[in-house]
Amino acid sequence: MGLLAFNLRILAFVPLLVAALATGQGHTQGRTYATSFESVSEFSRFYIVPQNYMGTSSHDLSTEVVRSGRFSHKAWMTGPNPASRFWQNNNHRGYPTIQLYKLPKGAFRTPVKVVFWVWLDMDLDKGEWFSFATLDHTTSNRWDPVLVNLSDEGFVHLMHIPVNGDSNRTFQTDTIKFPMRQWVELTVVLHFDAKNGYARVFQNGELVSSGPVRRGDGWLTQAHFGLYAPPSMTEGVVFNDDLVITEISGN
Repeated sequence: MGLLAFNLRILAFVPLLVAALATGQGHTQGRTYATSFESVSEFSRFYIVPQNYMGTSSHDLSTEVVRSGRFSHKAWMTGPNPASRFWQNNNHRGYPTIQLYKLPKGAFRTPVKVVFWVWLDMDLDKGEWFSFATLDHTTSNRWDPVLVNLSDEGFVHLMHIPVNGDSNRTFQTDTIKFPMRQWVELTVVLHFDAKNGYARVFQNGELVSSGPVRRGDGWLTQAHFGLYAPPSMTEGVVFNDDLVITEISGN
């Protein structure tokens, strides 16, 4: 093989290597939590949002839109909630929490890789958002999470980074929109650390949002996936399937 051809092959390989390292591929794997939402009993040790929450939001196992197995998790809205106030969060909710700290071996050491599939049918008006994932480092009912959201412009983005209430991202796509009414793979690489934490989000393998995380002490304690949306929204449905949370080493 000539030197030019060899160099071209190396250059072609570099983007694949960078993407693999960024998503946690090739790192040592530790514990794994996985669910394809086949049984409510999988979540019996965790908190589950009650059905018909605030009279407008519900969730259940469903055979309507499934990626694998017999069921997926379905959540939907049927009307608006009263506007939230400083002391009262009236967001739509429909999900089981995954309280890793309640497992026999406890919370997961970060960095972690979180992979899940989502099918969404929802219209967002100006100023509205939808949250795909809420990832937390506390064991409190007052979470201090990193969120993976969808903007009213149609882009997946990180929220509450580097600290709660902020959205200071180091990278944010403005070209890769989230497609409705089809299965989409979302991957989150997350490290909770007060000095060196970070979060990266990939949509079907392409980086769409990243930024620093400046809180926590190296643990992912609890999370939820499903329906989490502002009270102004009146209708929409989301399906989740094939969720895997894995401890990984390195950056």
